[in-house]
Amino acid sequence: MLKGSQISTISYLIKQLPKATVFVNMRSEIVYVSDKWLEEFNFSDQILSGKKIFTLLSRTSKEGRQALKACLQGEKQKSIIERSLFLASEKQYEWTYSTWYDDDENIIGAIIQSEDITHLKQTELQLEKRELLLDEISENGNIGCWEYDAVQDKINWCERTRAIHEAAPDFEPNIENGINFYKIGYSRNTISMAVDRAMRDGTPWKEKLQITTAKGNDKWVIAAGRPLFNNNKFIGLIGTFQNINEHVVSEIKTKESQQLLRTLIDNLPLNVFMKDIQSRKVLVNKHELKFCGVEHEKDIIGKDDFDFMDENSALRSQEEDRYVMTTLKPILDQEKVVTRKDGKSITFLTSKIPLMNDVDEVIGIIGFSLDISNIKQKEEELKNLINVTSLQNKKLINFAHIVSHNLRSHTANFSMLLDFLVEENDESEKETIIGMLTHASDNLLETLENLNEVVAISSNVNLEKEPVNINNKLTAIEQNLSVFLKNYDAKIINSISDDVSIQAIPAYIESIFMNFITNAVKYSSPERKPIIKLSSTSKNGYTIVSIEDNGLGIDLKKYGSKLFGMYKTFHTNKDAKGMGLYIAKNQIEAMGGKVMVCSEVGKGTIFNIYFNEKN
Repeated sequence: MLKGSQISTISYLIKQLPKATVFVNMRSEIVYVSDKWLEEFNFSDQILSGKKIFTLLSRTSKEGRQALKACLQGEKQKSIIERSLFLASEKQYEWTYSTWYDDDENIIGAIIQSEDITHLKQTELQLEKRELLLDEISENGNIGCWEYDAVQDKINWCERTRAIHEAAPDFEPNIENGINFYKIGYSRNTISMAVDRAMRDGTPWKEKLQITTAKGNDKWVIAAGRPLFNNNKFIGLIGTFQNINEHVVSEIKTKESQQLLRTLIDNLPLNVFMKDIQSRKVLVNKHELKFCGVEHEKDIIGKDDFDFMDENSALRSQEEDRYVMTTLKPILDQEKVVTRKDGKSITFLTSKIPLMNDVDEVIGIIGFSLDISNIKQKEEELKNLINVTSLQNKKLINFAHIVSHNLRSHTANFSMLLDFLVEENDESEKETIIGMLTHASDNLLETLENLNEVVAISSNVNLEKEPVNINNKLTAIEQNLSVFLKNYDAKIINSISDDVSIQAIPAYIESIFMNFITNAVKYSSPERKPIIKLSSTSKNGYTIVSIEDNGLGIDLKKYGSKLFGMYKTFHTNKDAKGMGLYIAKNQIEAMGGKVMVCSEVGKGTIFNIYFNEKN
């Protein structure tokens, strides 16, 4: 039996226990309690004495009640972990139930201790989550770990690291054989130096290297490690080992495919470009670089058409881009002329198609442009050749007309007059016939001269044009025609500036102006004095000289198609021969020009002569 002073001492000692502790007798009534227990469960010791433990903790689990009962029967200590069902806050406690003996080893009750393990459980849960996360990362990322113990000179591999090395379960790694897995050359040299620096200088490493596994397979890995020190003394290494072989092999194949595609694109005989949603270039080939006048791709990426084309060409191009991206309809084989910033124009056959992403959203366009400038030039040359051929055919028809009609008429006339001469006995009649033969001979010579002049124009295709001052030529012509103009009381009004020059063949210019001016005078109206107005203007690469008269005029509806034909006349003028306009038109066309006419009967005619400024 304990004395009162002993009980007081025991009670005092129990109150100071660092753990929440309560002593109960065989009837489960509280005998002693620690201050920590009172504090933990928010009780006052005045109300506890004699109270049954489960009256206070009425929501104690069945397992807890059974543990107390077992202790009172002398069974071994039991520990139970359960949530607090009797506190406002959510906590977890570890309850320990122990038998309480007196000095004679008699059971007199039970000792119940409780410890708040909420934080410990939370920490354990976090650690468990982290372990699961690390396992997931290790499995998905194919990452293993390893540790080197410098004291025991031993390396420990995790299962993942061993699997990456394809090593046998009984294989024991060390520094030497671990390094020997790395391929001879760059990889082995790099890892050897990295391990050496880590041991000497404490430098960590992370390198992409190649190993050859125990089964002879080559793999790409990321080997990382850092040194461990204790009191500035090197004690080991720790690190990770990641299998990135699939990624690297895929990357190498992708690069090879990209290089192959790049080589293909760069060697295509056309411009290839890719633009983003804002029509900025994001990919171009060598032909597109050349067209834009730059050498390196970096000088064009991120820029748009306004940086390389004139404004009109750039606007048209961006309108096409917007159409393709908005409607998702491609533009195929569209012929267009693009003018660069430097003014050079190039004809392209262009196609543009929408560029889509994985979810079928438009992200830009892909374009292809084939330079067909040479083809267009050949087409133009072919058209010119066809036109020249057509013109030559017309000329051949004219020549055939001369040979078959005019020359035949002359020869028939000669034959008939000679027959008359042979049969005629009267001398005076013979003289008349000889006079007629002389006249026929003159007409034949004139026809031959006309023929020679036309042949000369057609033959002189290689004559070079040179600058010719118009007024200088006109002044010389007026002087040569002064008597002719005076006889008709004709007046020339020249509004052409003295500085106007044209690219022309000088000999042709005098003939052309002479023919048009004399025609204007010859076919003047008897009702008024002839006035000839000369003027000039420039348009689309042509210098246009206008010769306007107030003469008889021409019925163009009736005679327009025959106006410039050989031996075509439309008035009763006895001097009309139908050669002047024909020769003038041939000379103008031989210099790459053309002649247009507008006329009104009774009012006059305007001839507009287009001199081509290109040589």
